[in-house]
Amino acid sequence: MKVVLTGASGFLGQYILPFLPENVLTLGRGHGNDIQVDLSNDIPKLSTCDFLIHNAGLAHRVPKTKEEEELFFKVNVEGTKNLLLGIDALKSKPQSIVLISTVAVYGLDQGELISEEQIPNPSTPYGKSKLEAEKLLSDYANKNNIRLTILRLPLVAGSKNAPGNLGAMISAIKRGYYFRIKGLNSKKSMVLAEDVGRLIPTLFNKSGVFNLTDGIHPTLMELESYIAKFHKRKIHSLPLQWVKLAGKIGDRVSAFPINSYRLEKLTFSLTFDDRKARYELLWNPLPVIGNLDLEKIER
Repeated sequence: MKVVLTGASGFLGQYILPFLPENVLTLGRGHGNDIQVDLSNDIPKLSTCDFLIHNAGLAHRVPKTKEEEELFFKVNVEGTKNLLLGIDALKSKPQSIVLISTVAVYGLDQGELISEEQIPNPSTPYGKSKLEAEKLLSDYANKNNIRLTILRLPLVAGSKNAPGNLGAMISAIKRGYYFRIKGLNSKKSMVLAEDVGRLIPTLFNKSGVFNLTDGIHPTLMELESYIAKFHKRKIHSLPLQWVKLAGKIGDRVSAFPINSYRLEKLTFSLTFDDRKARYELLWNPLPVIGNLDLEKIER
């Protein structure tokens, strides 16, 4: 089977690649890729393949400027359009495509065990751009009789350059300047990057939209304690009221580490239901806590 993987050198791509056949073709901007191209600007010259995994894209971050907002659409939407134009030029199209998407398409800041039946209503440029990419691929797959699997991921945990808020938390705890918010027991869905990578090769004959989580949805305190215990650090607590006051300062001073929006996201539980994946894909992940290899994380 001939396989093409986009975004192979990205955070998640590093976990997907080892589970694919040795003759897999990688597509990306870097010199080490078999097909070197910037999808946001150019149409790729693809080789015929049976299975295409579209993992390339701009990951979640809070945009600070209009240009940063537009970059999500340039990379995630225009990049997908160019990929589809590249597929269109092939004499024989892939039989199956997997799209790596996100739970951000639901547009929710709180909720528990949200299923794939939830109507997407993204509220951020990142979520909006990923939903557009989903729609582009869904329309194309339907018109061309291609099997399409869309994986909607929450926070993805891995030891290879841990991204975003998780990486920042690990770094702060390791260095001893992390403070816990007293009384905060909100739960968050997350998933091990390695488990996602292990699942990908099994999806060739599948189709549908699936949430993936570790099924545990740990509390913030459980995650903090796991990291602190490994690094032998004590975490000091701050009263929630103090942090709320700090958040109001952050609303006015952009360089401040906390603001009301970030605090609100920390305060509420946000978990997703992965029972559909467990039933249809035989998804059987490991818990993040206890299996995230903290020793390999360089922060």
